[in-house]
Amino acid sequence: MGKWFALLFIIGSQLLVAQNGVSAKESAFKPGEWLKFRMHYGLLNASYATLHVKTDVIGKVPVYHVVGKGRTTGFASIFFNVDDTYESYFDQKNGKPYRFIRKIDEGGYTKDVEINFDHINDKAVLNDKKNKKKHNFELKDSIQDLISAFYYLRNHYDTSKLVEGESIKLKMLYDDDGVFDFKLKYLGKEVLRTKFGKVECHKFRPYVQSGRVFKEQESLSLWVSADENRIPIRIKADLAVGAIKADLDGYNGLKHQFKIIMD
Repeated sequence: MGKWFALLFIIGSQLLVAQNGVSAKESAFKPGEWLKFRMHYGLLNASYATLHVKTDVIGKVPVYHVVGKGRTTGFASIFFNVDDTYESYFDQKNGKPYRFIRKIDEGGYTKDVEINFDHINDKAVLNDKKNKKKHNFELKDSIQDLISAFYYLRNHYDTSKLVEGESIKLKMLYDDDGVFDFKLKYLGKEVLRTKFGKVECHKFRPYVQSGRVFKEQESLSLWVSADENRIPIRIKADLAVGAIKADLDGYNGLKHQFKIIMD
């Protein structure tokens, strides 16, 4: 399940780059925003993931500190227990990441990784604390970490630039993959029925590696709210074995009104 918690961030961040980096007139989020996602594997309510926006200071730079947590729950935790934490510290003004932390325990498989970004020298240092190894990366093309990309791009797009059928790529730095390209196709608008009511969404098709986890390259679908909040509403995927779905299950502290379509 930990892979799905990470995937939620990856997809959520990639979907927003399709808007060609046009700045939004107003920020899509504020400190205190909290999102909760419920993940299902078949009929099982398998796990929950949360995202919480806080504030902090690194050096003398005011930053947003976003904490993401993923947990298995109930019956699923008996078979495979997950306890994951992801953290990102990024500049409140320009969205540049300063620090990314990933601490996971997935059925006994553990990671403890910290990435520090040096924008003056255009490099990032990945510290694998568990294995006592460090890796250096060059910073190119305004590279982001897994979580900072999501929030940066929520504030830098214009929905009028979305073109149905158009695919895009974005470079990101993640400890499992290093620097990688992620491809995403825009599929148009769709209205979803949710626990909150009907929500108008933009639908996307991320391209993933088939075979090991996913059934096909086009096994994933994502819906994100078409309002000014731009938050993930649903993710669905066909796996090599079974299928999984993640739905927005709760929210608090949104900067803008969450638009629900009334019947």
